[in-house]
Amino acid sequence: MSDRTIIRSIAQMVPVGSSVLDLGCGDGALLELLQRERGCTGYGVEIDDANVLACTRRGVSVIQLNLDEGLAMFGDDSFDVVLQIDTLQHLRNTETMLVETARVGRQGIVAFPNFAHWPNRLAVLRGRMPVTRRLPYQWYDTPNIRVGTFKDFEVLATRNRLSLLDAFGLQDGREVRVLPNLLASTAVFRFERG
Repeated sequence: MSDRTIIRSIAQMVPVGSSVLDLGCGDGALLELLQRERGCTGYGVEIDDANVLACTRRGVSVIQLNLDEGLAMFGDDSFDVVLQIDTLQHLRNTETMLVETARVGRQGIVAFPNFAHWPNRLAVLRGRMPVTRRLPYQWYDTPNIRVGTFKDFEVLATRNRLSLLDAFGLQDGREVRVLPNLLASTAVFRFERG
């Protein structure tokens, strides 16, 4: 699944006119789309110099910050929506950042590669780490410091008293609501504080 497909799917979940904080915003493509097509305002947070520059060139307001340092600079409910799209798997403090996402935003939306997708399971059964379109790296050069599954996130959300408002998978540009842990390469969740 292309980044563009994921971006389009996530954009549809963000209410028109929302204030948005996009954590690990990359080159700012999603925030630019939200501003242009959904009338949203907000900021991206990114650590990579080249991505910060790309955001600036797109006209996206960006703050250069290491997310492992937290979100203390933002007050409770500062944003309507806080996004973490392909960010959680790169963080050392995943649980803390999930709780911070719920604190800073009235709603949070996360998406990440679903390690329990059936091709990944098959690769592990064959004794190898999976290499797919969603997990394109070898085990030794991946930027991901952890892997997670659709079901893992449900457990983590419950443990942290987050109310799931919507949960589904994405596969080949379509939503997967039946057996997403098995049939979807991307897990998507929308939540709020419980």
